Amino acid sequence: MIYPDSLAFTSRTKPFLAAPDLMEPVTVSKPFAILAALAATSACAGSVDLDKKSTAVVVADTLPLPDVQARASSFADYRIGPNDEIEVTVFGVDEMTRRGTVDTAGNFSMPLAGAVMAGGKTPDELANLIEDKLRGRYLKDPQVAVNIVEVRANLVTIDGAVRQPGIYPIIGTLTLQQAVATARGASDTADLDTVIVFRQAEGQRMAAKFDLKDIRSGRMEDPIIFANDIVVVGESATARFLRDLRLTVPTLGTFVPVL
Repeated sequence: MIYPDSLAFTSRTKPFLAAPDLMEPVTVSKPFAILAALAATSACAGSVDLDKKSTAVVVADTLPLPDVQARASSFADYRIGPNDEIEVTVFGVDEMTRRGTVDTAGNFSMPLAGAVMAGGKTPDELANLIEDKLRGRYLKDPQVAVNIVEVRANLVTIDGAVRQPGIYPIIGTLTLQQAVATARGASDTADLDTVIVFRQAEGQRMAAKFDLKDIRSGRMEDPIIFANDIVVVGESATARFLRDLRLTVPTLGTFVPVL
């Protein structure tokens, strides 16, 4: 085939050269670079889930009744419950030191301060409350310490994507939905499809996953939570990504992503 002169390829033909502007590096604006980094991070860190091949726990669809367990040994986040025995010390005022039992309504009586609501509070929160009651009227700058002498209330640990994780007393019968509400409810990034309950039962560590959406809508039974159970609410990677995006790149807050 004979090519026209304009298209002929010979040894004298100059090699192809790309336009200089096409060879320059592409500059990505900082907000979108941050956006890409957040997306990559969120994609790598999904919600908590159960591995049916786990050797640490026995994964089950439902949980049997729990075994009897020893009480928790750490009270940093423990919330005082009825019948717990506590000791309140006012530094420098020995006669105000009081050791006693929280009544069934959650109240604890203190000299001068009177009855204070101890139920549902951590030791630090109760100490701060008593200091406020004593300050000014009885003492200039009271320093109060609260120690847990004996736990007599049943305890449950609520962790994960809730507004106030911690160790809470069980008063009466407590269901899974009530347990999450006790921790001030699920957070904005919670994955309600993935709520895991850990329990020591039948001589082994067991775990089961529940769907809080189905429980709320009545499609699934609301399981009973027992003393020493651990409830972990999963976190949605997508919801966390969008939250981090709003905090990191406020200017993109006006855009609503279509998922």
